[in-house]
Amino acid sequence: MAFEPVRTMADLNGLNEDDMVEGYLSAERGDPEPGENRGRSFWHGWRNRMIDMGELPPDEAGTQLAREYLAAMRATRLNEAKEAGRESGNG
Repeated sequence: MAFEPVRTMADLNGLNEDDMVEGYLSAERGDPEPGENRGRSFWHGWRNRMIDMGELPPDEAGTQLAREYLAAMRATRLNEAKEAGRESGNG
């Protein structure tokens, strides 16, 4: 493994989205694990797609990131619902 797996949303948000997408598509094409020349963002995208396809097993880093992502999405939806209630006069 060339890079440290992404574990937190803060870490994920610091990565380059275009490189992650490129890495994801690279794995989809069946390309081998990228080296350090591709960068951590690319590697994360490649690794994520390999896990999605079942080619790599899920691990604790991915589980931690997924939990944090879901918690953030729930909080966002809750805040949006509260705001919508205030705007309609129900909150």
